[in-house]
Amino acid sequence: MAWFKRVKKGLVTQTKKELPDGLWIKCQNCGEVIYKKELEKNLFVCMKCDYHFRINSDDYIRILADNNSFVEFNAKIQSADPLKFKDSKRYSDRLKTTMNSTNLTEAIKTGMCSINHIPVILAVMDFRFIGGSMGSVVGEKIARAINIALEKRQPLIIISASGGARMQESSYSLMQMAKTSAHLALLSDAKLPYLSILTHPTTGGVTASYSMLGDVILAEPKALIGFAGPRVIKQTIGQDLPDGFQKSEFLLEHGFVDSVVHRKNLKERVHQILTFFPLENKSDEQKELNY
Repeated sequence: MAWFKRVKKGLVTQTKKELPDGLWIKCQNCGEVIYKKELEKNLFVCMKCDYHFRINSDDYIRILADNNSFVEFNAKIQSADPLKFKDSKRYSDRLKTTMNSTNLTEAIKTGMCSINHIPVILAVMDFRFIGGSMGSVVGEKIARAINIALEKRQPLIIISASGGARMQESSYSLMQMAKTSAHLALLSDAKLPYLSILTHPTTGGVTASYSMLGDVILAEPKALIGFAGPRVIKQTIGQDLPDGFQKSEFLLEHGFVDSVVHRKNLKERVHQILTFFPLENKSDEQKELNY
């Protein structure tokens, strides 16, 4: 019997390479797996199906504001716990946990910036902070932002992303609907423009107040916008709802919003709208361009 000896080495197994977490992300709409850095370059919009990922307040500020122009104000205002509310955990503990995990003090950031050299007052909600819920501090920060817009005679822009009024503050939250609406009436009387930008989702008391009171209302594609959820409405009226009900495209078709704008076009569209209004506070560059 002849024996054979292998001269060459056989297949050599390789050590499995572990990929660091957060390098890849899966599109919730089409299932495409996307390299996160490429997604960031595309403003967090899926390159395959155009799905707009939910982004935070800092991302929107980077998209809209001119480089290094955003200056935050009223950054340290924090919610109290007047009702000593407790559900699955104490409200005061929930606030502390959320502040630590998000690096935010509330569900909205307010400040002043410029958009293609046009000075504006900008308020951006952040869904990471207790679902972007509107409590007393959110209403107060918006009211103060409106006061600064009145004082400086500058346009106001609010980007909404919210699950509605914050239940842990009960009637304190509901009062913010009337409070912000009354302040916006002063802005209207002063003939200063207010642009409302609706993102996914914009629901509840926010929809029933300042988010739908803009002189111009823009929305991101396929954003969920409405007061009550589709399931609640269906149970209430006892009828099936139309396809795409409460999506931004459906609302555009029925006159609820003025335009659905892709995220990559958002800054240019906002700038275009701002130049339509007779702004009093113009930069020197604007004056040279006859804006």
